[in-house]
Amino acid sequence: MPVSGVVPATDAEEPADLIVRNAKIHTGDPARPEARGLAIRNGDVLALGDDHELARLVGPSTRVVDALGRRVVPGLNDSHLHVIRGGLNYVLELRWDGVPSLRQALAMLREQAGRTPKGQWIRVVGGWTADQFAERRMPTVAELNAAAPDTPVFVLHLYQSALMNRAAVRAAGFTAETPDPPGGQFVRGRDGSPTGVLLAAPSALILYSTLAKAPLLEPDQQRVSTKHFLRELNRFGLTSAVDAAGGFQNFPDNYRTVIDLARDGELTLRIAYHLFPQTAGQEIEDLTRWIRTVRPGDGDSWLRLNGAGENLTWAAADFENFAEPRPELTAYEAEFETAVRLLTENGWGFRLHATYDETIRRDLAVLERLAAEGLFPGGNRWLFDHAETASDESLDRIAALGGALSVQNRMSFQGRAFVDRYGTAAATRTPPVRRMLDKGLTVAAGTDATRVSSYNPWVALHWLVTGRTVGGLALYPRGHLLTREKALELYTRGGARLTGEDEVKGILREGCFGDLAILSDDYLTVPAEDIPHIESVLTVVGGRIVHAAAEYEGLAEDLEPVTPDWSPVARFGGYQATPRTPWTSRSPWAPGPGGWSGARQASDVVDAVAESEEHRGWRAARGTLPGPRTDGAAPAFDPCFDL
Repeated sequence: MPVSGVVPATDAEEPADLIVRNAKIHTGDPARPEARGLAIRNGDVLALGDDHELARLVGPSTRVVDALGRRVVPGLNDSHLHVIRGGLNYVLELRWDGVPSLRQALAMLREQAGRTPKGQWIRVVGGWTADQFAERRMPTVAELNAAAPDTPVFVLHLYQSALMNRAAVRAAGFTAETPDPPGGQFVRGRDGSPTGVLLAAPSALILYSTLAKAPLLEPDQQRVSTKHFLRELNRFGLTSAVDAAGGFQNFPDNYRTVIDLARDGELTLRIAYHLFPQTAGQEIEDLTRWIRTVRPGDGDSWLRLNGAGENLTWAAADFENFAEPRPELTAYEAEFETAVRLLTENGWGFRLHATYDETIRRDLAVLERLAAEGLFPGGNRWLFDHAETASDESLDRIAALGGALSVQNRMSFQGRAFVDRYGTAAATRTPPVRRMLDKGLTVAAGTDATRVSSYNPWVALHWLVTGRTVGGLALYPRGHLLTREKALELYTRGGARLTGEDEVKGILREGCFGDLAILSDDYLTVPAEDIPHIESVLTVVGGRIVHAAAEYEGLAEDLEPVTPDWSPVARFGGYQATPRTPWTSRSPWAPGPGGWSGARQASDVVDAVAESEEHRGWRAARGTLPGPRTDGAAPAFDPCFDL
């Protein structure tokens, strides 16, 4: 569809499939950092230039998109996202990502209780923290019971704890006789019965094993759920992700949905995935079986195996609950060495979950023993994930062994807990991203969504650029922060380096993948506090428009409705976008005076509640409140009061 300013050439060479014009393109290519337009053919970037230079590539079937002067960036790549597991469950989850107040969160829960059929659970699974709420607190079990007296509710809070209402405790079968699992704790009442508060002390297994008791989707619904989750990621400009596998993600069973979508050409996100042994004591057998049947690189540019991890052996995992002391791991080195040797000798790369420097040093000692035999650096890609407290010495040792690092914005959500336990000084280099880069290490950025951080990449970019949590707490001095350009590189080409695709992905130049996002706001110039509010108005993967909003509404392919129809996503969607100026001229993310923080925030919340109560009384007196449901369910949702 030609537009003004680009006229089809009568003697055009083979035309482009898609042209983006009138744009401010940040290419990520040092040789040509900017452009006004680009052309894509057969899924790859064909040319960059202005209208005159691209006119020769316009043919009768070329789709021309006017960016209207907006910022265009390479498609984002989350280097640590549990996208496969997240997709299988997405439509079952009530997402509190981005919700600005506990009052609104409980209102959503209350309404969902009226929509959820008997036998199903309401599950709030990650992506939020109490610090994001105006009230600055978590809900109570009593509030969950009041909001949903008969429907099981499970609310996960980071890797720290979970809350269950009375109905969920019954549905899970927890009684006074139920023992605490290793590394976990049930908070109990005077009679010994679980109250509904579950603590990771420090193992998160109690949280995830409880969540696993909830009903699952049927295979056809898992397919729809995954497609909607991928579209939700496309909404924020994500075009690729490196899947970090995780607990309760079995291969090949739980990979079947994305494999089928890839086969049918229905993926809208490129996925490089890892394999994670699920059963303690069986890790070596699992790895051996996989090595005999699949190899890293199997697949194509849409879905490919990247290696093993993020756990190779369960005993080597240090759980990152900053509300609890650092876990003391038992001896694990012998089995860990067997796993690493098996992988490296067979050409497999791997990723290692390691939160604390103490664990990193123990892992490195094993790798250095293998290096003495010539296995490191051996050309296989390997990396540490997380590395929040990695020391300079450990970074030097990682570099010597040819390793890389993948960092996530878990401190956006857990920064307050870390400061409370370890102090402000320790938090200033947690994780030491600037030091990693200064030492020449390959570093990629991600979120660790969906059960801890939100999957919104702009929240992570905000953290890299400002060093602030979602609650506004400043963690890092200015010298530890990244420029916007460098942070974006970690979120584009950085992830591609972990999968060996950095010559074709994460950069906009001729011959590279045609993956890009047209942004709602200019990431490079918007006030820093507004970075978390950025979304994509048009996302393109391989020349295919996979998400379209604002002026481009209707350009993306249709997506079947969410099923089941009672799904929280069908009613509320996913990430809850909030306005930039809720009460003042500053963003709710603003740290300083005039922003939605401190005494001003508290005062505004009190005023808002008072006005809301007054308005409710006014509506009740005039008979305009939603009446009771005829089916006996909860009262209708009243956004004028509950939001």
